[in-house]
Amino acid sequence: MQSLWNDAEVRACGGDVLKLRVYTSRLLGREPSLVLHGGGNTSVKAEARNLFGDAESVLYVKGSGWDLATIEAEGFAPVRLDVLQRMAALPTLADPQMVRAQRAAMTDPYAPDPSVEAILHAIIPFKFVDHTHADAVVTLTNTPDGEARIRALYGERVLVVPYVMPGFVLAKKIWEMTAAIDWSQLDGMVLMNHGVFSFADDARASYERMIALVSQAEEALVAEGAAVVCANDQPGTPQADELLALSELRHAVSTARGRPVVVHWDRSAEARGFSARDDVADIVTRGPLTPDHVIRTKRVPLIVCEGADTTRYADEYRTYFERNATPDLTCLDPAPRWAVWPGHGTLAFGASVKEAGIIADISRHTAAAIQRAECLGGWRALPERDIFAVEYWDLEQAKLRKAGLSAGTQVEFAGKVALITGAASGIGRACADALHARGAAVVALDIDPAVTEYFSTADRFGIVCDMTDSAAIQAAVAQAVIRFGGLDVVVSNAGNFPASLRIEAMASEVWERSLQLNLTAHQRLLQYCIPYLQRGLQPAVVLMASKNVLAPGPGAAAYSVAKAGLTQLGRVAALELAPLGIRVNMLHPDAVFDTGIWSDAVIASRAKHYGMTPQEYKTKNLLKVEISSADVADMVCALAGPLFAKTTGEQLSIDGGNDRVI
Repeated sequence: MQSLWNDAEVRACGGDVLKLRVYTSRLLGREPSLVLHGGGNTSVKAEARNLFGDAESVLYVKGSGWDLATIEAEGFAPVRLDVLQRMAALPTLADPQMVRAQRAAMTDPYAPDPSVEAILHAIIPFKFVDHTHADAVVTLTNTPDGEARIRALYGERVLVVPYVMPGFVLAKKIWEMTAAIDWSQLDGMVLMNHGVFSFADDARASYERMIALVSQAEEALVAEGAAVVCANDQPGTPQADELLALSELRHAVSTARGRPVVVHWDRSAEARGFSARDDVADIVTRGPLTPDHVIRTKRVPLIVCEGADTTRYADEYRTYFERNATPDLTCLDPAPRWAVWPGHGTLAFGASVKEAGIIADISRHTAAAIQRAECLGGWRALPERDIFAVEYWDLEQAKLRKAGLSAGTQVEFAGKVALITGAASGIGRACADALHARGAAVVALDIDPAVTEYFSTADRFGIVCDMTDSAAIQAAVAQAVIRFGGLDVVVSNAGNFPASLRIEAMASEVWERSLQLNLTAHQRLLQYCIPYLQRGLQPAVVLMASKNVLAPGPGAAAYSVAKAGLTQLGRVAALELAPLGIRVNMLHPDAVFDTGIWSDAVIASRAKHYGMTPQEYKTKNLLKVEISSADVADMVCALAGPLFAKTTGEQLSIDGGNDRVI
């Protein structure tokens, strides 16, 4: 591991000690093998002036819920140092009392809650303190002779602390162990099965001591031949039976969790190599890399194989709870958070794409550490009861509640997967944006390559797709399932409006093209989506029809007939798919002028034809209102959501009121 220290970046801190603390914290946070997603903590001791101008010593310690990779100055909680140090001398202190006392000792009531390790940081007699969960160090500790390995590696330069529950108990343990110790002889501390501390009065010295300690552990692993097994081949294109199995598993996990989840499927060479091990079911179910991870991953993953399902996993989880719980505890949901799919890789299940990604990162590092530890005599995690204590520790559960991952913060489409066609612009883009804003993971299809530029984040995925190409549609649907694990909402919107031609003047190509894009493409999409929708969560289809179905006009035969056929397709689909729990509804928008086909020039021309101003033309409906793409998108979300959960086969107009339709 290399030091990332940069003198030019340090000069930009301008000598501000808190800015320097932010800088070195971010250096640690840049390296996933040191800390992952909120793990670890850092602090700096400094002098500050209070309201009366008196100097007081303050510990600026990472606030709960902040991530070292992105932390800002406001992410550090300022706590009076003398109060924290006196707390360490107390004989006992319950965690809720500790939290209240730490908060009461803060000099800024609007700062985040101090880390649960604030007391420990306070009793370490150095200005800068760094704490990480370095993979290499924890891997060494999680072996049968882990303590001996650590002592042999670091000698007397490092204090070795047996595993103790984080919080006051850990701080008290170290306070007692170091009562007569010369701290100046130490470069750091290793907490067994937990992590590593470094410290110094200089920011660079503390940071680079951490790098040096971790580098030694990495070198020791290499010297022992501790390696990760990788698959030798490239992953093939998943077959239909694999994707159906994935969708079924997602449905089962969602049911067990009581809310929809998305799936992150890791098909890397490392993940597939690990999943193909003959002993994977044994080694991966011994426990997590560190107890901190349990609130994200639960103690063990699901092993996906014949005869092993989520029902059995849930039953075993409840048994685990009963073995360890006290009467005051309530069992959390029993759904797995990740899984090993032998030969296929690993899976992470999250209530959002972000959560699934976090779990995937943790499981990836865990799998690597397990394999390296196996080369050193065997993977040995903490006993079950110690892991349970952290999983059901209220202070750790509070982190999830603050991160918005609790069931009480669920948004309408959270954990659901929505596929929208014709999504590069207009109504399609508005629908994709609206569903995403309501929590859905979005797969956006369009023939326009701009779709991949606009939809290019982890939870907004664009695919260039010609909707008149059946193979391209089928491949796009498969990509959606590979990306997120299944399908729940399909908005079949792609289409075009041919040039106005009377029947006798219409070329056969115009007629065929309209039927192909405005009708057949929707049937093909529906056909390919149905197997996944029937394994979806409250699945819904919205077909974008047209006012022309109900009130056709001259010169629009190709469009009107295709949209009428699409509506009839939707009615039949509603009949056929209702037994599968899939709802199908049709929407008839009209005069949506903020789309690509309606330029200012076109609107002005049409308005002049009717003897109107452009604004009068855009509001020539009974309610005299303008219909926007966003209005249509809101209606799509309603049709796909709980408001219309008991409605199928319905046709709704969104046109401001049309006397011909009425």
